[in-house]
Amino acid sequence: MNEIKESLRNIEQTYKIFQQQQFTFIAALEHTRENAHDKIKPVSSIGQVQTYMDHHCNNTTDKRILQMFLNICCDLSKLCQRLESLHPGNSTTNTLLEKCKMLVSHSNDLSTIRAKYPHDVVNHLSCDEARNHYGGVVSLIPIVLDCMKEWVAHTEKLPRNMIQSVSGEYSSPERRAFRQGAAGTGLTASGQPTFLTAATQTSYNLTGLPQESRRVQKKPQVGPGRAVGKLLDGPWKPPGRHSF
Repeated sequence: MNEIKESLRNIEQTYKIFQQQQFTFIAALEHTRENAHDKIKPVSSIGQVQTYMDHHCNNTTDKRILQMFLNICCDLSKLCQRLESLHPGNSTTNTLLEKCKMLVSHSNDLSTIRAKYPHDVVNHLSCDEARNHYGGVVSLIPIVLDCMKEWVAHTEKLPRNMIQSVSGEYSSPERRAFRQGAAGTGLTASGQPTFLTAATQTSYNLTGLPQESRRVQKKPQVGPGRAVGKLLDGPWKPPGRHSF
């Protein structure tokens, strides 16, 4: 989840730089639409902006700002895929995620969407531009960012065991089956051999064979020390009462 939030912050920082150049972005759209003889209909999709840049852009400044817009949209699309793999979701988070995925689709119609307060991107357009040409395309990124932040807020309220990355890992049923199989083989869930502590008196080497007990039994004393002990005890006496 921390990586998701960090990626979202990075996209927001890039968008702030882009937002400061909104007039340059609108000018680039004006130039490319004029070159494409397409000044009547509104800019209504990401794919339309891509076509303008690829086939009707002959200015490096225009190409730079259009590419910046497309890069942010691409980053948002990739982040949607990461959000989808983070946890199974519930009705609220799934609805938000589907909305994000729809908005960043290249063919989705953006002409009717408008970013509302506290966003002021539409206010920086003239009435004609906002209503008939660019109101939707300038509203796209702030609306998607708001949806993603709302998704993160709802997801953080879910129980922690519901949040899991399923990308490149075992799914939950597979992991449970693997753990059950590993329990009878002396292996951990990651396939590593288990090692028992000293309190269990038995450890296992890499082949799984038992080694010597950590508690060494006291061996019977042999040699000169044993003879000296016998002398100190005195001669052997039969059991019973004895006078000293």
